[in-house]
Amino acid sequence: MIQKFVKAVAVLSMGALFLTACGASDEDVAAGSDTGLDLVEEGTLTVCADVPFPPFAFEEDGDYTGFDIELMRALAEGMDLEPSIKDIGFEGLQSGAALAAGTCDIGAAGMTITEAREKNIDFSDPYYDSLQSLLVGSDSSIKSLDDMSGKKIGVKQGTTGETYAQENAPEDATIISYPSNSEMYPGLKSGGVQAVMMDLPANLQHLEDGEFTIVEEYDTGEQYGFPVQEEGSEELLKAVNEQLAELKDNGQYEDLYNKYFSEQ
Repeated sequence: MIQKFVKAVAVLSMGALFLTACGASDEDVAAGSDTGLDLVEEGTLTVCADVPFPPFAFEEDGDYTGFDIELMRALAEGMDLEPSIKDIGFEGLQSGAALAAGTCDIGAAGMTITEAREKNIDFSDPYYDSLQSLLVGSDSSIKSLDDMSGKKIGVKQGTTGETYAQENAPEDATIISYPSNSEMYPGLKSGGVQAVMMDLPANLQHLEDGEFTIVEEYDTGEQYGFPVQEEGSEELLKAVNEQLAELKDNGQYEDLYNKYFSEQ
């Protein structure tokens, strides 16, 4: 009798598990989990951005926008997902820590594809070619990186601009690393540093009032990519690359590019 009771309980338990699994499956399908993209939140493409980094990411009228942000929203729409933008520090994103912690599914931060970064994260296909540049005050006597001997260069922590300055500036130049653009450019304005080494599009945003000027540009062969977690993001990366190619084919990428860079 005891054996029959145990057997009956086991059968009932299996039946309950089966019904529960069926119910969960229906709910998951309704939520879009059959995409196989292993998202932080089903039905949502959670994006980590580094704000402000105009023209790629910045805040306007209480909302995030910019080339990277609009491009990411278009990619999400093509994948039938709702975009959700989170502002985090660049260092946590480029190191892969934020992605590994499940803070977001993908990054949009004007990030250059490098071998060092690819040890911790994967990248989408390239979507933007960039240069490095040296920004100084309009009345500065500095005309090139060679003139930075004994002076201070502001860079953004963890960027390829920081690396380029470290490798190419005069040995007696001092490299000051800032956590974000919000501290770096005011540092140049206040005289805390005498120049800023940064991606060309970012430095171009600071020429409008005539207070600063770009004295040199450096062709470093850099290309931006959207970073994803090193392991487990293969299907997401495939979907992103497919949508990126589609946006280039249908002209939507070109429209966004012209919107932000046609005058540069």
